[in-house]
Amino acid sequence: MTLLPFLESDRVEAGCDEVGRGCLCGPVVAAAVILPPDYANELINDSKKLTKSNRQALVEEIKANAIAWAIAEASVEEIDQINILKASFLAMTRSIQSLVVCPDHLLIDGNRFVSELKIPYDCIIKGDGKFASIAAASILAKEYRDELMAKYDQKYPGYGWSTNVGYPTQAHRKGIEQLGVTPIHRKSFRLLPDQLEISF
Repeated sequence: MTLLPFLESDRVEAGCDEVGRGCLCGPVVAAAVILPPDYANELINDSKKLTKSNRQALVEEIKANAIAWAIAEASVEEIDQINILKASFLAMTRSIQSLVVCPDHLLIDGNRFVSELKIPYDCIIKGDGKFASIAAASILAKEYRDELMAKYDQKYPGYGWSTNVGYPTQAHRKGIEQLGVTPIHRKSFRLLPDQLEISF
């Protein structure tokens, strides 16, 4: 099934999505993508429904065909300082600001968005399974963050980040129990069921 190319024709729409909100470590990453209105690719879908090899192939496809695309982060320090929800909005705002083409309208995945941007927007629940531009943004953001966490896995081995990419799996929590926390763990998060076991 090919996802919808736009919410309204005759305007430049940018789809935007974030990844990593539920992780215990690493930045939250967002991407924004403007696709040509006549562009269609039935393989583009919610990044969570795609295999890694399909996502990797689609990253190059999206970058080659998009009118504009951008990826941005909000750091672990920013997450701990302003909270994960605000940091997610910040990363999304940064990705939109980084686009070389200014969109007329934004399609935001989810049910909330807060930004100082003066661009009108629609929040679309499960938008990455409905609109191609949001799905494309989810693919770029996820692949970028997965690669980043694989690099961190080499720097801080023992947490399983090359496979769990920072989510609270059993292997990740076992690593925290045995090795403690790293500089990229989110100190404002509940890293273990019993926080008394952790010393920062």
